[in-house]
Amino acid sequence: MIKMKKNYYREVEAYYDSDTRDFDKRYWENPVLQNIRQAFREEVKRYPFNNMLEIGYGTGLDLVHFAKTHPLKQLAGIDISQGMHNIASERIKKEKLHNVFAEWGSVEDIERLFPGKQFDMIYVFFGALNTVEDLGRAAEILKSVSAPQGVMVLSFVNKYYLAGMGIELLKGRFSGAFSRLRPEWGGYSPSKFLPSKCYRPGEIRKFFSDFHLIRQMGFSLIYPAWYYQRLYRLLGPANSCLWNADRLLNKTPLWRFGEYSLFVFQNINHIG
Repeated sequence: MIKMKKNYYREVEAYYDSDTRDFDKRYWENPVLQNIRQAFREEVKRYPFNNMLEIGYGTGLDLVHFAKTHPLKQLAGIDISQGMHNIASERIKKEKLHNVFAEWGSVEDIERLFPGKQFDMIYVFFGALNTVEDLGRAAEILKSVSAPQGVMVLSFVNKYYLAGMGIELLKGRFSGAFSRLRPEWGGYSPSKFLPSKCYRPGEIRKFFSDFHLIRQMGFSLIYPAWYYQRLYRLLGPANSCLWNADRLLNKTPLWRFGEYSLFVFQNINHIG
């Protein structure tokens, strides 16, 4: 069992280690990623906190952002990739931030890396929990490290991204259209495999049923997903209208069919 766990996360780490070279460049050249990241950040800022934990911090963009916007708060983070950890640590050092602690590890390592620590805010941007080996076990761990009344802002790569399925079918890419429905998703790359799984919103609510659901949202319902760059450029000024339409569609049952789903949970039944 231990060996299987190590092998699983070794594959996940290798995938993200290989992504370190282009990660920041891809982000700064992609307005969709920038818009969605900012929306995720604004959701976090809706809730007061004294300390926070980020799961899957990548190159540290959000850790540094929140450390600057909340200089009196304590921030911690974990990431499965040693390569990402190295870049994030260098970024934190360069910015001379002393309220951030970035560690290398998986969700299962949180209690070891931050012994006795409980967090007012836990957040996950762009679906890091899609790559955990056991989401049910991850939810139990997050419950144990979430402070009483603590809030979690969790985003997931959605299983049923209807617009994306339609686009892939129109292109004749039948395998790509239904890749999220497989037991293992495989990630976005057509050439590299990422051990991962996509979840329905109902599945996520079930895994986190010990928490109180505050809010749920979908992203890129009709607004282009970040990897449809050509479509984004073709649509031009219409993209802002599609972004606003997404916000309106979030008031309908269609919210659950976006590229990302976001949930805000609160730990109201904490047992110390």
